[in-house]
Amino acid sequence: MATLTVDADKASTAKVSAFVEAELEKLECPMKELAQINIAVDELFCNIASYAYPNASGKAVVSVQSPAPRMVAITFEDWGVPYNPLEKPDPDVTLSAEERKVGGLGIFIVKKTMDAVKYKHEDNKNILVIEKKW
Repeated sequence: MATLTVDADKASTAKVSAFVEAELEKLECPMKELAQINIAVDELFCNIASYAYPNASGKAVVSVQSPAPRMVAITFEDWGVPYNPLEKPDPDVTLSAEERKVGGLGIFIVKKTMDAVKYKHEDNKNILVIEKKW
């Protein structure tokens, strides 16, 4: 398992993306899945950077592992405000952009493009895991 610890701020987004992409290349992840995973990673890390530590700074840990051939599991951990993004209702994508409420589209895309998305709050930290097979 490869692990990266960064400041949970938007300035770390490029570092997180580059780290995950380098690990995916080692796993010979195809371009289509790599692109989907990159979008999910950017969305999830930006949410941590934006909302986990509203009144302070904090850390985030991103881990990449391959639990089976042609599969990746990426774990995001932070010690910020407890928040399960999977409890948020999906946006009504049948509505026009003007009619739709703001927010929720990013996690909706993550849920639709990943094979599994899991959340738990344990040991005073948020743990979100995405899995993708190819």
